[in-house]
Amino acid sequence: MLRFWKWYQKCLSAHPVKTQMISSGLIWGLGDIAAQSVTHYTIRKDLIIQDEEQNPKINWRRVATTSLFGLGFVGPVGHFWYEGLDRYIKSRVLLRPNSLQFVASKVAIDCLVFGPFDLLIFFTYMGFSSGKSIRQIKEDVKRDFLPAFLLEGGMWPVVQVVNFRFVPVRYQLLYVNFFCLLDSCFLSWFEQQEDASWKQWLLSVVHFKDKNGQGG
Repeated sequence: MLRFWKWYQKCLSAHPVKTQMISSGLIWGLGDIAAQSVTHYTIRKDLIIQDEEQNPKINWRRVATTSLFGLGFVGPVGHFWYEGLDRYIKSRVLLRPNSLQFVASKVAIDCLVFGPFDLLIFFTYMGFSSGKSIRQIKEDVKRDFLPAFLLEGGMWPVVQVVNFRFVPVRYQLLYVNFFCLLDSCFLSWFEQQEDASWKQWLLSVVHFKDKNGQGG
């Protein structure tokens, strides 16, 4: 493990963007395999399928599609995002590194700017890659974006507090990528849920609160 870590550090120093791209692609691909396994297990449990021949198989085309998202978007964009965010907070906002204000500012910007952007790109990309029309993609985003953003909002701020406080900038995407294994699993599974009853319930709660707030 130590030898692998030293090899990774050497690759990161020599080819930072390329290393981030490859590691992100691998992690998002593994996450999609896990997501499909969870989804297949849920379907089998709901339908009480006993025949092993009816067990769904891994859709490797979808794994490749999801892996390309990590390779082409998460890796390069994430690399420049964390580097740029750190420079911006230090040089423009002029906050002391690792201070409470420094970490809080990074978390707020990351969750309110990059988080929604990442979700929007993910759902749009997955829609186009599956052959959906622009109208269908808009409907998917309208249905999936808010529930996904709310559910992810409970995890990522905590993850990023630790990241921005204790992890050096050059390793912050690697740290995030470990959680992206869970996140890619979640998003891949979430994208397949379509009009699930729990999603409709969550949207109804949000809309109910919005109406009450407007009425007040």
